Amino acid sequence: MKIAFYGSSLVSAYWNGAATYYRGLLRALAQKGYDITFYEPDVYDRQKNRDIDPPEWCKVVVYPGTAEALKAATAAAVDADIVVKASGVGFEDDLLLQEILRHARQGALKIFWDVDAPATLSELRQSPEHPLRRSLAKIDLVLTYGGGDPVIDAYRSLGAADCIPIYNAFDPETHHPVEKEARFAAELAFLGNRLPDREARVEQFFLEPAAHLPQQRFLLGGSGWSDKPLSSNVTHLGHVSTCDHNAFNVTPKAVLNISRSSMAENGFSPATRIFEAAGAGACLITDHWDGIDLFLKPGDEILVARDGKDVAQLLAGLTRQRAKEIGQRALRRVLEEHTYAHRATTADAIFRAGAARMEAAE
Repeated sequence: MKIAFYGSSLVSAYWNGAATYYRGLLRALAQKGYDITFYEPDVYDRQKNRDIDPPEWCKVVVYPGTAEALKAATAAAVDADIVVKASGVGFEDDLLLQEILRHARQGALKIFWDVDAPATLSELRQSPEHPLRRSLAKIDLVLTYGGGDPVIDAYRSLGAADCIPIYNAFDPETHHPVEKEARFAAELAFLGNRLPDREARVEQFFLEPAAHLPQQRFLLGGSGWSDKPLSSNVTHLGHVSTCDHNAFNVTPKAVLNISRSSMAENGFSPATRIFEAAGAGACLITDHWDGIDLFLKPGDEILVARDGKDVAQLLAGLTRQRAKEIGQRALRRVLEEHTYAHRATTADAIFRAGAARMEAAE
């Protein structure tokens, strides 16, 4: 089956947290025989900051950031068996959805793939006339990369025919244990871009413990933090390329996951970073959110903190040996249950069931 996938970017992770999710899942689907074309706009300097070349398993079409180019790109949807519009493309999202639905052929499976469901649902609840909300009746299926029952119920209540989570995961060929690198040596490292609904939690879970542990080294990776006041024991690395993620994850004693506020409040929304860090054998400390135990066992495969004080206490009692053991157990768990091959098997079954329904309805 042919998939036309309209998303933010496949070739650049620059200001694009969904990149590794797209790459892992679409690569695994391609290995199952899907013919995939990914359409992405040339915006936000992403094409100047590519971290992979267009892969052989997926055709990549980059279109200029103009309405005319967008309309031309969506015309190709007519040839696809499955047409996907992802959330957060970042350029004329409403027009993109409109044009995709206009061009998708009758009988094609039309999917809205939400990579930030809590934020999207907040918008839809506040605006009954939101273009996406008005279009849900024309969309065959909503897929999300997290959210659990709260998100499923919310989308159905707004008129979606169905909503199914396809959770984050990792690709063992991309994220795996490597040798430690001295430049990433630290007691605790955090990697994430500076975002409005994450910043306060970064202050609480990362910057406050750092300020109270002046003898320990902390690493802060990600874009947007250059003008943020930091204690002297915090090193800001700026954007960390995906090719360095394995070393960044495996070198520090522990790696911190901090959910955005909306994700933490909703729960059942593991960040891609969790699986990627576990795939490298990292010892993870995460902020608390409902549903953690569905993915990793708290206290055994992952450590859970409810505030910055917890983070400091966990670090104080964490030996290098225990950190290594936690990381090894997490690695075993994600290899057994949380690779993109597992997620692609789920997506494949969903696609085939949806295609069968579409065929039966014709």
